[in-house]
Amino acid sequence: MSASDPYTLPRGLPVPADDGAADHLTGAILPDLVLSSSQGAVNVRDFDVLYVYPRSGRPGRPMLPGWDDIPGARGCTPQSCAFRDHSAELAALGATVAGLSTQGLEDQVEFAERNRMPFPIVSDEWLELGRDPGLPTFEVEGLTLYKRLALISEHGRIVKVFYPVFPPDRNAQDVVDWLGRNR
Repeated sequence: MSASDPYTLPRGLPVPADDGAADHLTGAILPDLVLSSSQGAVNVRDFDVLYVYPRSGRPGRPMLPGWDDIPGARGCTPQSCAFRDHSAELAALGATVAGLSTQGLEDQVEFAERNRMPFPIVSDEWLELGRDPGLPTFEVEGLTLYKRLALISEHGRIVKVFYPVFPPDRNAQDVVDWLGRNR
């Protein structure tokens, strides 16, 4: 296993603690916000499930320095691929899904095409959702990135927040399970 393999979660990753940074999100209204995505312009309010991740990696490219030491940073590709692999179950539950990070559109399109994502991979490179409704962020190597979480919304109102998310490759199943119990 290579340290730059974005598809593999190494053993011993630090587990993120619940720092309360997402406590205010349950009950909040998603803004009427159109952003660019791998499938064209989308409104974040149109999705029932919005999973948010720091940044995806590319095979053969090094991770940011210290990436594996940041609790909750590693695992964006496994999280996204799990949502892809559960997309039929999510659709059967009536859920529309999108993935989102602060990466630019070119990176989002490359990632979505390489991994055959059946739903939009959204670029929020200006951190619009960091301002409203206030998604939690962290700083690394001069970048401001979102902390990993997943939101379930009904008619634009956030009804469930998964935060912190660990392990990231389990998040999609947790969302399917919650929707199965609550829809």
